[in-house]
Amino acid sequence: MKVFGSSGTRGVVGEEFTPEFVSRVAAAAAATWDADRVALGHDTRTSGRTFADAAAAGITAAGVDVERLGVVPTPSLVRYCEVEAVPGVMITASHNPPEFNGVKLVGDDGVELPVSRLEVVEDRLLSEGTTTVAWDAIGASRRVADANDDYVAEMLATVDRDAVADAGLTVALDPGHGAGALTSPEFFRELGCDVVTVNAQPDGHFPGRDPEPVEKNLADLKRLVRAADADAGVAHDGDADRAVFVDETGEYVEGDASLAALAAHHLGEGDTTVAAVNVSQRLVDVCEAAGANLELTPIGSTNIITRIKELWREGESVPVAGEGNGGVFFPDYRLVRDGAFIAAKFLELLAARDVAVSDVVAPYEDYTNVRENLTYETDAELNAMLDAAAAYAEAADAEPDTKDGYRLDYGDAWVLVRPSGTEPKVRVYAESADPERARALATEARGALADAKKGVEA
Repeated sequence: MKVFGSSGTRGVVGEEFTPEFVSRVAAAAAATWDADRVALGHDTRTSGRTFADAAAAGITAAGVDVERLGVVPTPSLVRYCEVEAVPGVMITASHNPPEFNGVKLVGDDGVELPVSRLEVVEDRLLSEGTTTVAWDAIGASRRVADANDDYVAEMLATVDRDAVADAGLTVALDPGHGAGALTSPEFFRELGCDVVTVNAQPDGHFPGRDPEPVEKNLADLKRLVRAADADAGVAHDGDADRAVFVDETGEYVEGDASLAALAAHHLGEGDTTVAAVNVSQRLVDVCEAAGANLELTPIGSTNIITRIKELWREGESVPVAGEGNGGVFFPDYRLVRDGAFIAAKFLELLAARDVAVSDVVAPYEDYTNVRENLTYETDAELNAMLDAAAAYAEAADAEPDTKDGYRLDYGDAWVLVRPSGTEPKVRVYAESADPERARALATEARGALADAKKGVEA
């Protein structure tokens, strides 16, 4: 696909991502959906309202009514779509920096559109056909004010509220100025937690930190955990569909470790979990210990969702799935990554075991992950790096897995090279129980790609 990547479409505001483009995407989606109304939400980005207005214009111009939810986490919009049986458009760039924005498309089943459906929308978008109706068929627009309240209420009714409350937990929360600032503080307080916050004012400039909840951006949360003597720290990305944790000492918890801990708690013999090709050995070990099956997909929530639905049709049980970036699915609840719900399930785990976060993740800290990024500006640079990745994989002493890029598994370590589905970057991942081994693999692979890129620049 040319427009949609592994999680919708994104770009830099004012460059490739413009109001005209968003209006066309929304109109194309509305024209392909068999629906008389579409839900529309956005996160806190400064450009969010502008692009929501553009999307609303495209939807109504296609003759479809629009229901405007305002600033909502992506899982709040998804819940609304499922309950109301309407498709949805979410204006968000998730974890990307403030200058980005994007569009996610959700079906009337409350699930992000699979690749096959995105291709239909893309074909309509790129065609010469019109999506505009006559003046007397233009759609109407109305405001929906209670979507976030209903979203929080449903989570409270689903989580083991009594167990979490009885544990008497203090939670340090960093919504990163994103949409979760409107919902997560209230949610955790209603769960019976003492809640302290940082970066909890909705602000599309993201003055406290960048939206991506990676360790380098969580210094404020680490300090808050220590200062408040909190039991756990929780961080979200811009649209609050991820949860990343800090332990009771203020130390960052690798997303792969928290995913493994949650999987170990929820997986049983004969169950199946789904993860992407950059899966950590931690999850592999958990599945082996539980007698559960592990299915791998290309990176991206859309691909994981598609595989879960296929497994359901085959009669498989999939109680938990996800990636090591804080994006975890609990499919029996809803087929969406939901940062607040993920965190609540982690708090349930703490309450059930009556142990500290550091104890819960201790069995899954034996591996070191390294991630390198190489940016590109032209297709020539991208193609040169991908050719170099193919040559690197062919020369390696390992059989490559090519579901998404090139993954080389050496037994004691693995390395993966793949183009990003959301940014102009080629990513290099490596993991090993030996930190030096992981860094050496990442450095070697990155060097091969960097040399190829320099050749184009020269």
